[in-house]
Amino acid sequence: MKISLRALVVGATLSLASLSGAAYAENPMVGGMPMFENKDIIDNAVTSPDHTTLVAAVQAAGLVETLKGAGPFTVFAPVNAAFDALPAGTVDTLLKPESKDALVGVLTYHVVPGKILSTDLVKMISDAGGTLKVATVQGGELSFAVEGDMVKITDGNGGVATVTIADVVQSNGVIHVIDKVLLPKS
Repeated sequence: MKISLRALVVGATLSLASLSGAAYAENPMVGGMPMFENKDIIDNAVTSPDHTTLVAAVQAAGLVETLKGAGPFTVFAPVNAAFDALPAGTVDTLLKPESKDALVGVLTYHVVPGKILSTDLVKMISDAGGTLKVATVQGGELSFAVEGDMVKITDGNGGVATVTIADVVQSNGVIHVIDKVLLPKS
């Protein structure tokens, strides 16, 4: 039986690809795309069709390198529909160069230092008596509660977001997908 070097390389590559796919089988899909634990927050986010507005905002704010950094970070990532639900013109205004500071403030309000998985978050909420207040990278505070089997996040203005996909593990933290944009107290 004669096997060529090319056949061995192709076979080894396919075996490794199938093994690496199995290693990430538990990480949830986001926007129909696989999210890989060995990729950072940005490298995964850019593949999600549900997060194109968030990615554009992160780029406009100059936060790409920060979110590619070592972290760890916990990011509450609003989907495109969450940005679409903001008052008309809000996103366009935030993406203007003269609004960069405000944009950075909104985006960093969605980030908490550390890697907080949903099981840890739910336990922290329970330990805090049902409502947990957490400081964000922006400096403001978010309130977390469990309603039914869902984690709800209340921002500084009383807006409420729901975690729709939890525990999207990254090499530098974790993403929890949410259905609303969180806004710091105005």
